[in-house]
Amino acid sequence: MAAKKVTSHKKTALRQDDVTEKATLTEREEDCIVVKGARENNLKNITVRIPRNRFVVVTGVSGSGKSSLAFDTLFAEGQRRYVESLSSYARQFMGRKKKPNVDYILGVSPAVAIEQKVNTSNPRSTVGTGTEIYEYLKLLYARIGRTFSPVSGEEVKRHSVSDVVDFVASLPEGGKVMILAPLQVTEEHDLRSQLQLLLQEGFVRVSLDGTIVRIEELLAAEEIMLSQSTPMLLVDRLTVSHDDEQLARIAESVQTAFFEGRGSCIIEELISAEVQAINNNVETSAPRRHSFSNRFEADGIVFEKPNPNFFSFNNPYGACPTCQGYGSVIGIDENLVIPNKTLSLYEDCVACWKGEKLSEYKKDFLRLAAHYDFPVHTPYCDLTQKQKDFLWHGAGDNSIDGFFRWVEGQQYKIQYRVLLARYRGKTVCPDCHGSRLRPDANYVKIADKSITDLSRMSIDSLAAWLQALPAQLQPHENEISSRIMTELTNRVGYLQEVGLGYLTLSRMSNTLSGGESQRINLATSLGSSLVGSMYILDEPSIGLHSRDTAQLISVLQQLRDLGNTVVVVEHDEDLMRSADYLIDIGPGAGNSGGEVVFAGTPQEMLQTPKEQHSLTTQYLLGERSIAVPKARRPWRDRIVLRNVYLHNLKHVDVTIPLQVFTVVTGVSGSGKTSLVKGGL
Repeated sequence: MAAKKVTSHKKTALRQDDVTEKATLTEREEDCIVVKGARENNLKNITVRIPRNRFVVVTGVSGSGKSSLAFDTLFAEGQRRYVESLSSYARQFMGRKKKPNVDYILGVSPAVAIEQKVNTSNPRSTVGTGTEIYEYLKLLYARIGRTFSPVSGEEVKRHSVSDVVDFVASLPEGGKVMILAPLQVTEEHDLRSQLQLLLQEGFVRVSLDGTIVRIEELLAAEEIMLSQSTPMLLVDRLTVSHDDEQLARIAESVQTAFFEGRGSCIIEELISAEVQAINNNVETSAPRRHSFSNRFEADGIVFEKPNPNFFSFNNPYGACPTCQGYGSVIGIDENLVIPNKTLSLYEDCVACWKGEKLSEYKKDFLRLAAHYDFPVHTPYCDLTQKQKDFLWHGAGDNSIDGFFRWVEGQQYKIQYRVLLARYRGKTVCPDCHGSRLRPDANYVKIADKSITDLSRMSIDSLAAWLQALPAQLQPHENEISSRIMTELTNRVGYLQEVGLGYLTLSRMSNTLSGGESQRINLATSLGSSLVGSMYILDEPSIGLHSRDTAQLISVLQQLRDLGNTVVVVEHDEDLMRSADYLIDIGPGAGNSGGEVVFAGTPQEMLQTPKEQHSLTTQYLLGERSIAVPKARRPWRDRIVLRNVYLHNLKHVDVTIPLQVFTVVTGVSGSGKTSLVKGGL
């Protein structure tokens, strides 16, 4: 019993010492994150202090325990504390976070991990939606976008009463105008019944074929003769004046005309010399007619008023009805039908037009080609879009589409079912052409560009367009869009700073490399302007050229300057030398690692005594280096790639030697992966 009491007193004393040490550390290191006794994975009960609001690099050989400290300890504890701060109701949806194997962590901030992996496999996710740039573009187009008719190319406007009043007030004072409302004559509502109703409402005259006639006289006639023109109700007839009483009368009459004309109002400007006596029952003139409508329509088409959901392919309202917002459908795959696009039609570029029977389609098309001036000896990749459309759709039954319609009609034969399946795959949606949006969304434009045009631009081109846009807008449009433009400019600029100016907003997120995905998340974090957080990154320099690494360092420093702690797991020399604080984990990997070899500034690391130099220090000081071979291995055989045009490769010719170590290098986005993975 006495032994138990002694043990209990010892535990109490240890807990008190622990609390005292915490208080001491907090007072001494109030600007630090203190990790005490970390034992995750191969970490050997280490204690480390990480300065807050600094750019910190955790380095060391692979497997030494860098990620165990940064992600499995720091990030795990930051996430666990965030989840614990939520209500019990919210926690049940997030799951319980395991406490890392550590004595305690003091001063930890809310943590955000940006890892070296693609975070989504969602086929709807794009660079634009992931960075929220597309969300601001939707808002911009909903606020200041102008709708243009696809028939006439003219802007579609929805006139208000004030628009019509302003127009009438702009006419010369003393001029005479008539305010008319078109009458819709249908089988259900003939002109006689409408005139009787209008007479009861107090209206007196109508215009028939440009002639003003009293309603009573028309009703007294046995038959009302109508020509091709639309009969119109005379709502008001007045003299143009700029005094407030007259303008109020104009506004009231215009509102009545819009109501009686079901959204249409006609202003006829009379030429004073030709106006006859106002008391005559029949009056003639040579008017100038101006049409106004408060309906959003033109050229017989009713248009939708723009709103943010109208431009959203993730919303049923804005998504293309054919592909449901995916941009592709199951159909005849162009890459399967024409696998080698360097061949011409004469050289059998159309793979399905081969064989004794199927080649008849090729012969029929060749006979038509001379008549339509189609270049049969030009490689498919060099054809214009119009010529490609003619090959696929334009020659009726003799086109590629016509051929597959014939094959579909022969599906009762197994060989044709097999043939159809051979060329079936994902293909670009024929209605939205890959834009994912309903077709009429592209009728809305800003500075002659639709939102699809901007999505297909590179980030660099979009930045230039945004910079030039304010000069092309009206003052009130600049005022409306100023806040949106600020967000757009900042977020696009951040993407450029992390070296992703070559991407397009329409690029699918699941096609990005791990490094590109990480840098996109980094740019998004900058755009969100969070402060007081702890960002933990996993080797963000992987896959970057030295030019791009300098841009990355600048972005990380900006994230720090906002008031965040940036912890980076990294091996890159440039990032280590640019850090505010270095933590070197080692000395080796696995069981030989898990210890803090050095913690301090890069300058302090380089000034440590030689006998205390870690592997990292030795390489930074040049004491160790990777030896350059004195002789290169000779080679004889090779792989030759000719006319490679995949993605951004511009018909390049490449020779790759065999049985030697070959490196393909270049700045990010230059086409390295396209050449090696897509071509070779």
